[in-house]
Amino acid sequence: MSPSPLLVVEKHGHTALLTIANPPANTWTRDSLTALKDTVAALEADPEIYALVLTGQGDKFFSAGADLKLFADGDKRVATEMTMLFGEAFEALSAFRGVSIAAINGYAMGGGLECALACDLRITEAQAIMALPEAAVGLLPCAGGTQHLPWLVGEGWAKRMILCGERVDAATALRIGLVEEVVSQGGARDAALALADKVARQSPSSVKACKTLVQRARLAPPAHNLIHERELFIKLFDTEDQQEGVQAFLAKRPPLWKNR
Repeated sequence: MSPSPLLVVEKHGHTALLTIANPPANTWTRDSLTALKDTVAALEADPEIYALVLTGQGDKFFSAGADLKLFADGDKRVATEMTMLFGEAFEALSAFRGVSIAAINGYAMGGGLECALACDLRITEAQAIMALPEAAVGLLPCAGGTQHLPWLVGEGWAKRMILCGERVDAATALRIGLVEEVVSQGGARDAALALADKVARQSPSSVKACKTLVQRARLAPPAHNLIHERELFIKLFDTEDQQEGVQAFLAKRPPLWKNR
């Protein structure tokens, strides 16, 4: 299932591996952004997929974001189209019902980092560099960067990266909470797939409900969300996975999830 040669899709058990394949810098294009949106929709509808891993082709770039040549003539129609495509693709990625993991295998710049920010978790290789350099060329991060980055690293570091154009290395990214794990060069893909395997041990119905609640915490205070927490807990009793999980635990056997 590869809707575009610019986005290679493979299945590894209950995990979909998506590889951005647009050398040399794995920049995003109209076609690859549309392919990402369509691929996430297809994975959303596939009950056998519980997680997705997103990485870049090669050993230098995760993704350098948009190709600035698109904006060289100042055409606002092109800018509007690309902004909408970036937003739709990355918002679809953020809303994916399962767990999304960015395996950052090199430079993640601009829209490349925004793609990683749209994922639930980020694993980076030790040599990777991350930045949102848009203001240096008279632009701004328009695919969620100004919103997702402060949530992860706080306002101060978000301003350093966005307003001052500061690049961060893997060690700094780990320290400030931009990524959850640093691995050696060449190891991000396998580390992300191993983490995705852990997701497969969880009830996919529960993961979907838990992710909904965690992301709601960005929008409303706990007092507002606690009732939704209780509501979704009760709603899980309508699923086959709830019964399977409890019965498997009592029988001391691995559960067989059905995602329903």
